[in-house]
Amino acid sequence: LAQALQAQVLQAVTPQPAFLPSVVQGKMAAAPAKKPQAAWKGFAQGSVGAAVGGACSHPLDLIKVRMQLQTETKFNMIQMGANIVRSEGPLGLLKGVDASIARQLVYSGVRFGMYDVLKQLAGEGQAPLSTPTKVACAMASGAIGAFAGNPGDLAMVRMQADGKLPLEQRRGYKHIFDAIGKIAGSEGVFSLWRTGVVPNMNRAVIITVGQLAGYDTCKEMLLNRVGLADGMPTHFGASLMAAFLAALMSNPVDVAKTRLMNQKPELGGPVYTGTLNAMTTMARTEGPMCLYKGFPATFARQCPYVVVTFVTVERLKTFMKDW
Repeated sequence: LAQALQAQVLQAVTPQPAFLPSVVQGKMAAAPAKKPQAAWKGFAQGSVGAAVGGACSHPLDLIKVRMQLQTETKFNMIQMGANIVRSEGPLGLLKGVDASIARQLVYSGVRFGMYDVLKQLAGEGQAPLSTPTKVACAMASGAIGAFAGNPGDLAMVRMQADGKLPLEQRRGYKHIFDAIGKIAGSEGVFSLWRTGVVPNMNRAVIITVGQLAGYDTCKEMLLNRVGLADGMPTHFGASLMAAFLAALMSNPVDVAKTRLMNQKPELGGPVYTGTLNAMTTMARTEGPMCLYKGFPATFARQCPYVVVTFVTVERLKTFMKDW
């Protein structure tokens, strides 16, 4: 009995290793603060992840744009895809894919990188951030990313829409650099930002809240409330929920952005002066539900894009952890 008591006393007074959890005065010792990764890694991970996601989802994005542009013939997502393949061949579904990848490298690289930077500035290293703080960081990073990526976005939308125009009205861009060069040459360099940059930034603010802040919030919920491990199932589930949020929030602004970027006033078509004007004009002339034209394609496109992007980003974070 004396030996047993002596062993218990020795165990009680022996210091525990610093890396093991210990109980002090009935409270669990606080976990060490998570060391933030270098800022450049967020930009690189976002660029690569979004480029992979954008390439995988490009055919659905093309179908979405064509659906948003239709005013008379009403094709659903499957019919529109079949019509593109029938009239332009299977490779018609890949029109503008180079512009899409280039846009994601700039636009989403800046979004992801700035989101991480702004979260660190908001104090993420000291304590978990609230949802409103994450939303504010996502809004700012989305606006910055959209401004940086507007030339690529403009080129992508026009290249995607070209096949829908009559043959004599097609712009005939060969690739993204040809598109940007011709736009700058015929409309001026500043047209690369003047054309559609405000609706693009509005859309990016909304969609980045749904994607980045939504993903963070959904991931925390699955980890802390559902009890899932930080692995592939959690990343997949959180990104799927973020995809739905992003599609629901962004579709009306996305339709307005597509119409603004593709309008041709010289041919007598509708002339929209801005995002709000485009949305109100379309709702008045085509009905309120026209703002959700292409929603099935938007959600179908968001699913592979967001899932592939975030799963790739999470894998890159693990791979680059010790860099």
